[in-house]
Amino acid sequence: MKSHTVYHWFNTKNKREFINITGLVADAVKECGIREGMALISAMHITAGVFVNDEEPGIKMDLMEWAEGLAPFRSDYRHHRTGETNGDAHLKSILFHHQVIVPVTDGKLDLGPWQEIFYAEFDGQRRKRLIIKVLGE
Repeated sequence: MKSHTVYHWFNTKNKREFINITGLVADAVKECGIREGMALISAMHITAGVFVNDEEPGIKMDLMEWAEGLAPFRSDYRHHRTGETNGDAHLKSILFHHQVIVPVTDGKLDLGPWQEIFYAEFDGQRRKRLIIKVLGE
């Protein structure tokens, strides 16, 4: 079995942002050279996430509004007692999960119609890391 690990760093322009990383993951699969297997993509920060959805502006705006509705910014989160003011970002990251596993078939990501892979940032404008781990034969 082959394995290949890639770390990618982000420093987003915005506090909250979705970034399409499908190309980064496809490149890692190609670099690994596997034909069959999987790619694990994981945000390595507790205020970020990874998810699969449609690359369409409307759904991305809907997702961000949905997350804000469920975990709005507030000044009274208990987490803020630590000196941080990102309690909402911790909650939002849980909504989107911190990792996904995508199958690799015949040397390529095996995504369904319209599916793309996204990095979700909820406390950006600072350096954050993502890991892509490809496993297979």
